[in-house]
Amino acid sequence: MTTRNENAKPSPWKSPRVRWLTLILGGFLIAGAAYGVYWDRDLRYSVYTDDAYVSGNVVQITPRISGTVVAIGADNTQFVKTGQTLVRLDPEDAKVTLQESEAQLAKTVRQVRNLFATTSELQANVEVRRTDLARAQSDYTRRARLERSGAISQEELQHASDAVRAAQAALAAAQQQLAANRAWIDGTTIESNPAVRDAAAAVHAAYLNYARTVLPAPVSGFVARRDVQLGERVNSGTPLMSVVPLDEVWVDANFKESQLDSMRVGQPVSLTSDLYGGGVVFHGRVIGFGAGTGSAFSLLPAQNATGNWIKIVQRVPVRIALDPRELAQHPLQIGLSMKAYVNVREDSGQRLPQVAGNDRDYSTDVFRSVAGQADATVRRIIAANDPVASRQNAPHRLAAGLGAGSSMLAAPVPAASPVALRD
Repeated sequence: MTTRNENAKPSPWKSPRVRWLTLILGGFLIAGAAYGVYWDRDLRYSVYTDDAYVSGNVVQITPRISGTVVAIGADNTQFVKTGQTLVRLDPEDAKVTLQESEAQLAKTVRQVRNLFATTSELQANVEVRRTDLARAQSDYTRRARLERSGAISQEELQHASDAVRAAQAALAAAQQQLAANRAWIDGTTIESNPAVRDAAAAVHAAYLNYARTVLPAPVSGFVARRDVQLGERVNSGTPLMSVVPLDEVWVDANFKESQLDSMRVGQPVSLTSDLYGGGVVFHGRVIGFGAGTGSAFSLLPAQNATGNWIKIVQRVPVRIALDPRELAQHPLQIGLSMKAYVNVREDSGQRLPQVAGNDRDYSTDVFRSVAGQADATVRRIIAANDPVASRQNAPHRLAAGLGAGSSMLAAPVPAASPVALRD
């Protein structure tokens, strides 16, 4: 029969308290090791800021001529497409100016035609005067021979000499008239004559001003900040409203200067917004750095050379492009708050590379057709007042669908090409 040693001490590992402390300590060690691995592999290559906001283009709609607003085609929060009419100005003053310039062009074409016709007439007159001079010289030579034989008097010979001098003066006057008339048309056609081109430029400018009574949307986007009202008299350059293309927004993240050392153009960025929360992650890339800190370009920059100086960590704006497909699925509005995580693992290359060009092509075609229509109007007026040019430019008028009638004076049409004028 075995006996128990009453003096033996119990093992400390059998104590519940020790076991729980050991488990907790082991858990902390494992968590610390896991965090150390995570920091070494990922976290130390991630630069974070919550000082980031959505930015984008705010396209202002401003008139290029003065006028009275007679129609407004869009309001705040509405989506408009490229070319859609936004504002219409009263076109009557511009229409009158266009009519006057067209009439002046037609008059100038006819005057230049008259110059060409007069040149031919003056050329013929020079030939007539040259013939008269040759005849007078022949008569004088014949009379001079007869005068030596005594067949005619000295007076008759003097009359023949005077006739030669008169014919010479008449020829010189005709040649001067021809030269003066040729100075207006030498080396030109009716269309290329400076007077016609000057009148054509006036028609072109008047046509553009008439077409500019319609203000189309240069881009597709949402209308914001509409300040214009019906009946308001607006001047050239007055902001009427803005169009914001939300499919072309980006993020401006303001990182501390101590975070920029390893940041490079092209590095991937993960972003979350306060709007959608952490469940929606946007993916982008760094496309550029600001040329200075935010305080350097502020309206009232800090004067650190005066008074008591306190060091403040500066921030530099970093532009981040977003994935268009993710942006289409989860639209963002300008000014929304974002959180940005930049992966700086790949930090080769220059910190401030001189990158030229844009990822996006900022251009619009809504105003391009107006100049072509103005040129077509000029050609039509010249052809209507010059039969030769009319025959030469007939294919152009047929291709452009232009008639030889009166001017295309009608109110601008808010169609797919809102600034087009109809017959």
